Amino acid sequence: MSEWKKICLVDEIPVLGSRRVARAQGMDVAVFRNDQDQVFAVLDRCPHKGGPLSQGIVFGTSVACPLHNWTIDLEGGCAKAPDEGCVQKFSVRVESGAVHLDAGELATLAIDLSPPIAGPKLLSPLPLGEG
Repeated sequence: MSEWKKICLVDEIPVLGSRRVARAQGMDVAVFRNDQDQVFAVLDRCPHKGGPLSQGIVFGTSVACPLHNWTIDLEGGCAKAPDEGCVQKFSVRVESGAVHLDAGELATLAIDLSPPIAGPKLLSPLPLGEG
């Protein structure tokens, strides 16, 4: 039996938008709402180059990645052809206007992934006065 964690109210997610849910381990989860008040949850990482899906444009039951415009199906979590790849999907339950995610999934699914690092990566620190 699943334990459900209340995340927010449906009305707190913008229509055709999203909210991010931070986790103790792993990347954030993006929770989306379409214009039919359907709610979906996937890992906030495009399978292509790791773009933040929570910043994408929602249309129907899909979201367009803001980096390279890949279309991700929010019901199944996979990219639409001709693109290939899938993102981790999370179970959602809406009850009395509240959005709930499966607590077990939040604690265990895709916890080994970390957000992409933006900008140049420092390989080793330079001693003061050098460089």
